[in-house]
Amino acid sequence: MDYSTTVLITLIGYKLILIAIGFWSQKRTKSSEDYFIGGRTLGPWVAAVSSAASASSAWTLLGMSGAAYTMGVSAIWIVPAVVLGYCFNWIWLAPRLQKLAAEQQAITLSELIAHQTGQWRKPILYLATFCIVFSFTFYIAAQFQAAGNTFASTFDVSMQGSIITGAIIILIYTLLGGFWAVSITDTLQGLLMACAAVILPVAGLITLGGPGELWQQMSLAFSSEQMRLTGPHSGLVGLAFVIGLLGIGLGNPGQPHVVNRMMALRDKRAVQQAKVIAIGWSMVVITGMLTLGWCAKVIIEPVSNGEQALLDFTNQLFPPVVAGIMIAAILSAIMSTADSQLLVSASAISYDMKNRHSEEQAAHSLFGSRLTVAIMCVLSVGIALFAPEDIFSRVLFAWNALGAAFGPVLIVRLLGKPISGKAAFTSMFVGFFGAVLLSLFDSPPGDYPERIIPFVLAFYIAYLGRLPAPEPSGQTNKSRATENS
Repeated sequence: MDYSTTVLITLIGYKLILIAIGFWSQKRTKSSEDYFIGGRTLGPWVAAVSSAASASSAWTLLGMSGAAYTMGVSAIWIVPAVVLGYCFNWIWLAPRLQKLAAEQQAITLSELIAHQTGQWRKPILYLATFCIVFSFTFYIAAQFQAAGNTFASTFDVSMQGSIITGAIIILIYTLLGGFWAVSITDTLQGLLMACAAVILPVAGLITLGGPGELWQQMSLAFSSEQMRLTGPHSGLVGLAFVIGLLGIGLGNPGQPHVVNRMMALRDKRAVQQAKVIAIGWSMVVITGMLTLGWCAKVIIEPVSNGEQALLDFTNQLFPPVVAGIMIAAILSAIMSTADSQLLVSASAISYDMKNRHSEEQAAHSLFGSRLTVAIMCVLSVGIALFAPEDIFSRVLFAWNALGAAFGPVLIVRLLGKPISGKAAFTSMFVGFFGAVLLSLFDSPPGDYPERIIPFVLAFYIAYLGRLPAPEPSGQTNKSRATENS
C-alpha cells in the first residue's frame, strides 16, 4: 500500500467516524441549550481536551512548530505564555465561570456578560456578535487554509478542492449534532494532537541522539541571533520582544469557543478534574511542537515556509505507511478545529441577537443556528481561497482581538460584582477595536502593543465600572435598569 493510499484510507475512516458522531449527537439535541452548551452535562475529559483542542490545532501543530523552526531559541517564550494562560483559565476562571453560568442559566458568554446591564443589554449583545463573527471568519479561514495546504501537498491535488472538501465534512457533523458533536470530535482531535506531540519529537530526539546532541546541532543549524533568548533584539527592545510573546497568554480568558466548555461542565468536581487534564495537555503539546520545530531545523532539508516543516519532518523520519497514518491524523485534527468557532458564531447570531428562549421558538432557533453555521462556513472558505495569509499571524490576530474584547470584562465580572452596562460596552469596544487598529500598523518586536495595550485599557475601564453588591431581590426592574445605565 503506497503513501497516498494509506493517508486517504485513514482520512476517510476518521471522517466517517466524525459524521457518525454527528448523527449520534443529533438524538441528544432537542433545544437551543442542548445545541449550544450540551445541556450543561459535560464531563471533565471532554471539556478539558475539547476546549484545549479548539483553542489550538492548526496554530499549535503547524504554527508553533513553524515558529520554532524559523525563530530558533526565542520561540521558547511562547511555551510559558500558553501554559500560564491555561493555568489562569482552569485554576481561577473555570470554577467561578461554571458556577455563575449555572446560576444565571446563561448559554453563551455574551449572554453572561450582558446579564443585568439594563438598557445596554442589546448594544452589548450586538457588539459581542460583531466581534465574534468578524474574528472567527478569519480564524476559521486559517483552519481551512491549514487543511488545504496539508491536503494539497499530500495528495497532489488543488488547494481549492482541498479546502472545499474539508469544509463540507466539518459542516455536515456540526449541522447535525451541534455542541455534542463538536465537543466529542474535538476531544478525538485533542487526543490525536497529544499523540503527535509525543511521538514526533521523541522520534526526532532519538534520531539525533538525545537533547544534548540536539542542542549542539542547533548551534550549527541556527544563526547566532537565532540561538539567543531574545533573537536579534537586545536591551529594552529585547525585553519588549519577550513581553510581547508572553502577552499571547492574555488572550486565553476571552475566547468564547474555549470558555463555553467551562460553562457546560456539569459540576464543581468535574471542574477540578478538568483542570489537571487541560493544563497537562497544554504542557505536553506546546512543548512537543517546540521541540519538533527545533529537531526539524536540524534533520530535514531547509524549507521556505516554516509551517510546512512538520509535514516534511514526518515524511522523512517515518516509513510511508506510518507517515501516512500520522499525516492523516494531523490533517484530521486541523480540519476539525473550525467546528467550535462555527458553533459559537451561530450562537452569537441566531441566539444572542434574537434572544430566543421559549420552547415554542426552539425549532425555529435551531434552524436559524444551522443556517448561520452554513453561511459562516462559506464566508471562511472564501477568505481561505482568495485572501491567504500565514496561519500563525492570522490566528494570533483573531486571538488578540477576542481576548481584549471579552477577557477583561469577564474577569472583572467574575470578581464578584456586576459591571454597569456602559462600562461593559465601552470595555469591549476599546479592547476589540484597539487590537484591530494596532494590528494595522507595522509591528514592533513581539507585537506587544496589540497584545497588551488594548487588554490593559479594557480591564481598567471594566474595573472602574464595577457596581455595588446587588440589592435584595425586592429591588424593582426599573431601579435596576436606571442603576446599570
